[in-house]
Order: sequence, then structure tokens, then C-alpha cells
Amino acid sequence: MPIPRRYRYSVELRTLRYFVAVAEELHFGRAATRLHMSQPPLSRAIKQLEADIGALLFTRSPAGVTLTPAGTVLLDEARALLDHADRVRERVRAAAGVTTITVGILGDGTDPGMTRLAAAYRRRHPGIEIRIRDTDLTDPTCGLRAGLVDVALTRAPFDETALTVRALRTDPVGVVLRVDDPLARCDRLRLVDLSDRRWFQFPQGTDPNWQSYWNGGTPREGPVVRAVQECLQAVLWNGTIGLAPLGHDLPTELAVIPLIDMAPSRVVAAWNEGDTNPLIRSFVEIATAAYRN
Repeated sequence: MPIPRRYRYSVELRTLRYFVAVAEELHFGRAATRLHMSQPPLSRAIKQLEADIGALLFTRSPAGVTLTPAGTVLLDEARALLDHADRVRERVRAAAGVTTITVGILGDGTDPGMTRLAAAYRRRHPGIEIRIRDTDLTDPTCGLRAGLVDVALTRAPFDETALTVRALRTDPVGVVLRVDDPLARCDRLRLVDLSDRRWFQFPQGTDPNWQSYWNGGTPREGPVVRAVQECLQAVLWNGTIGLAPLGHDLPTELAVIPLIDMAPSRVVAAWNEGDTNPLIRSFVEIATAAYRN
């Protein structure tokens, strides 16, 4: 017997991805940005999904949205369906010989978020070989533009032309000083307090957005460095100003003082715009969850 029309509906995977994005962001504007689309078609897609299912999935308000009980159930089911679809794609890609993803890393390899990400990705993709390319501070995209990596786990800001960037976490930033520096006795500092000090510089040709951020938005003078350890050594040996996200382990000879007027440092995942490799999308989704915890 044919199913009555009012009980018949189908949901595309794309619509489920739209729904999951809104459910995780709890904001249509942020979800649209994450999906690289405008908000009106996203809103229409969610309304059509609600009409097809016959239940409200979100409670809407000027501040954003919240999941209804039906939405909470669908979120669990949608994630499971999308995970299954990913596994199907991966099996097909594996049959075609695509079994490797190269990840570029710029930053602290002991970051708890990165540790959770590595464990979660191994559990999700036990048959995928993960290659790691550790990069220095001269290329915040970790070799994306040169085709050396598939996805980068790095820090913004940098030139995002032809790249897709997903924010994972923001970290407050502090100034790194020797413990015998008079400023090291302060509870907090402002950028103006450091105006007469020497700062580290990156080599010529480094992304100007990146250079400007780590120089506090003002051109500076100081030694040229390429790696985190070189920055720390410049502080130890020369009393140069260094900057670092708060919470990072430092040698006992160094102190980090919060900068209250410095914009937070954004941990991001980045990949080449238009790259449809499902291993990349899975990596980014797992990273988003790992860095949120």
C-alpha cells in the first residue's frame, strides 16, 4: 500500500549538514558563515526541514536559537547518519587508493585540544595514515598554498585568500619577559607599557597580517626569529619582548604577564577553498569538538 503523502519525506545529507551547523552554533548567522552561504537560504532550508518532519526543531529568539526536544533527537540521529556517510566515502576512497591525510601544525604540540583531536581522529579513522608537518613561524598556513599539506592546525590572523578557515578556540595573550625584568612584577600590562622595548621580528616576506598581530599592530624593531624557541631565546639572551598565548609552559627563567588590550589569539583549522576531501571535513568537525571541550 502506498505511504500517504503527509507521512512521506526524504532528507538530503546537505540539509542535515545545515541543521547540524545551526544546532552546534545556535545562531543562523554564525552557521551561515561556517557553511559559506548566505543566511536566507539556510533559514529556508531549516523551515522546509521542519515542515517535512512536522515538528519545530528550534526555538527562535532575537538572541539566537535553542534546540527543541525534537531538535535534540534529530541532532543525535543526524550526526550518526553523517558519520555513516563519511565512512562510506572513506571506504570508497580507500578502494581508490586515497588513505592518507597530511596535517600541518604550527603551535604547541602538547595543547590538550590537539591531544584530544589526535585521539578522536584515530578512533574515527583507524585505517587512515596521518602525516604531520611541523612548520615554523614564517608560514602560518603551514604549507597549504604550496600544496604541502591537506589541512592546517594553526593560529590566525593571516591572508585567507582562497582558503577556508574554521575558528576552534580563542586564547588570551601575554607578554613573555625574563623573571628579573621590572615589568615581570606587574599583574597585567598594556601594549603602551612596551612601546620602548625591542620585539622579535619575522623574516621579510612573512604574511603581513601575521607579523602585525604579533607586533601588537605597530611596526617594531628587534631580532629576526623563525621558531618559538628562537623567540624564547631572544627574551632570555637579549631581553627582547616576546608574546605567547596564556597557559603555555615556559622555562622557569621566564614569566608571562597578561596583555589586557591585546586581541585574543585564534586557534583555527584551515584548508584550500573548494577541497572536497571528506577526510578534511571530518578532521575539521572532530577538531571543532575537541577544542570546544
